[in-house]
Amino acid sequence: MRIYVAGALFSEAERAWLDGLAARLRGEGFECFVPHEQFGELTELTPAEVYRGDAEGVRSANVLLAWLDGPSIDDGTACEIGMFAELVERDERRYRGIVGLVTDLRLERRRGNAAGDGMNLFVAGAIEACGRICWSVDEAVEALRELESQPR
Repeated sequence: MRIYVAGALFSEAERAWLDGLAARLRGEGFECFVPHEQFGELTELTPAEVYRGDAEGVRSANVLLAWLDGPSIDDGTACEIGMFAELVERDERRYRGIVGLVTDLRLERRRGNAAGDGMNLFVAGAIEACGRICWSVDEAVEALRELESQPR
């Protein structure tokens, strides 16, 4: 199963966290598309290049894993969630679903206290329409295994 790993990637720390997450997923036997691995220096890219490469990565995946940490969901990640939710809607056999991953204490503190657990309701709704939001990497791996085991 091929996973598109979505998340903020603009700081060295964000890229390192995504690299670690992808290493864990690969260690679990999953194939991963990680956007920043596809490009060299991120400062030299045009919007057309980024869109073309990332959109192809989204279309080539079976599952989207979206890292949702931060004071608000990264705008690119939100766009990828929307794109993938529509792909699932059109072809559930190929596109199995979305797993949202939260490890941010700011969101954990609001968990259950507000609709969407403090996340943008449209984005949370898109995830929950075809998947679920998980609160640890272990829970996310479990959710990915469940999507992987769904009959095609």
